Amino acid sequence: MASGSAKPLICAACGFKNAANASRCSSCGASIDAASPKSRQDPRARQLHQQGFNMLWCGIAIAVLGVLTAALIVGLPLVISALDFEGSNGMLLSIPVWFLGGLLVGMISPGRTFVEPVVASVFVVIPTVAYLVSSQTVRTMPLFMYVIMGAIGVMFTLVGSYLGERIQMGPPPKTAE
Repeated sequence: MASGSAKPLICAACGFKNAANASRCSSCGASIDAASPKSRQDPRARQLHQQGFNMLWCGIAIAVLGVLTAALIVGLPLVISALDFEGSNGMLLSIPVWFLGGLLVGMISPGRTFVEPVVASVFVVIPTVAYLVSSQTVRTMPLFMYVIMGAIGVMFTLVGSYLGERIQMGPPPKTAE
């Protein structure tokens, strides 16, 4: 059989038509298993599902979120002394930073990996809350408010990473009718 007449493999995650001998999707990086009945399913049915947990992308997400948070909450007030992000101001500024970090990781990660930034944000929220609680002097806030605002930040990270994945995927493929 000629290689040009081989039936292309359709990625179950994104619907991209790959070469017949491909083991990973050229578009999203998902594993392609030709023998699996899941790979013959409608690709739109599984397109937005998480494809397992990737420790590498969790570590990358921790680094991205940690650097962004530390640069804004700790580093920026050191450079510009007029800025003071203690108490609620620090938490209100951290929430969009975590959203942006989730969005960035969602846009650059291969496959469907939107849970990794959420787990990473939990590991970044805890030291951020501890730092802001210990450094509050004038703008004080009870601890439970920090916990609530940290949970809101984790949810915003989930929204950001999901939107990043959607941006990465592009518009849905047109069906041949």
